Amino acid sequence: MDYADYQHILFERREPHILWLTLNRPEALNAADARLHTELVEVWNTIGRDPDVYAAVVTGAGRAFSAGGDLALVENAYRNPEEIGRILDEARDLVYNMLRCDKPIISAINGPAVGAGLVVALLADVSIAAESARLGDGHVRMGVAAGDHAAIIWPLLVGMAKAKYYLLTAEFVDGKEAERIGLVSLCVPDEQLHDRAMAVAVKLASGPRHAIRYTKRALNQWLTQAGPIFDHSLALEMLGFFHEDMAAGVEALRQKRAARYPSSE
Repeated sequence: MDYADYQHILFERREPHILWLTLNRPEALNAADARLHTELVEVWNTIGRDPDVYAAVVTGAGRAFSAGGDLALVENAYRNPEEIGRILDEARDLVYNMLRCDKPIISAINGPAVGAGLVVALLADVSIAAESARLGDGHVRMGVAAGDHAAIIWPLLVGMAKAKYYLLTAEFVDGKEAERIGLVSLCVPDEQLHDRAMAVAVKLASGPRHAIRYTKRALNQWLTQAGPIFDHSLALEMLGFFHEDMAAGVEALRQKRAARYPSSE
């Protein structure tokens, strides 16, 4: 895909060699419908092929970073093997494409970040959260295992005790708490978010490109070592798409109420 092919991601070249990406479905809190989900997978390959990009910043339009997967996308996959297989492939490729992208990626987390949006927020090489940002992995609340990115990076960022707590309870953390526990690189006041993200991007884009690229590659070996754990978690997540707990979880999210899971009755 070329930049012109993207429908839900805006691109702006700022400063020399810095590309600014804005997830652009503000009416849906930048939730990933089928199209945006595919674009989130492919965009890292597009950036990787662009010789004029030395660093990339990703943020969300409006008041959210990304509210995760669109519920219609999830409902369409319920007990649908072909759609479940497609989502599994894309969820896997989203993680590995971000890890393989040789350009440094900065996330400017300007609001809620959930699901696929949280993948992008936390797998960025430098993650900067606004104080009002809310980060949470809602898989368990939806009735499926925490797949996507959780098993590959949460234990490494915050330790196993915190990872288990937040992934099993699906509780949210704000920007300050996310920085305190090590989930994000930095937390800044809301009004400083974009300036700080740009300052980091300028520093990386004007630094020694090969040294930065190879340092990223070396550090990401910690994550690729956990690849089999991630692949296993993703398969377990997809298994949940066949269980009626997921239907109950999605319905509760739609109605903004506590879910009643059949497996717990």
